[in-house]
Amino acid sequence: MQTRDDIFNTLRAALVELFELEPERISLDANLYQDLEIDSIDAIDLIDHIKRQTGKKIAAEEFKTVRTVGDVVEAVHRLVNQAA
Repeated sequence: MQTRDDIFNTLRAALVELFELEPERISLDANLYQDLEIDSIDAIDLIDHIKRQTGKKIAAEEFKTVRTVGDVVEAVHRLVNQAA
């Protein structure tokens, strides 16, 4: 079972690796689209990366509701802990 901190750290590393963002720009309050300039194609890449990391796929419908890094952390936390 992953904690929210574990998920955030993994997500931050993924955002740095996938989109060449500076780690200090990534906070729980950072807006994916405005602050981090993630576009819809990038979001699909992020969903795919999460699936590879967790072995579970976030539903595209659920991902449409996320706006901040914290929203992604919560969505992944629910995803990995729903079977527990």
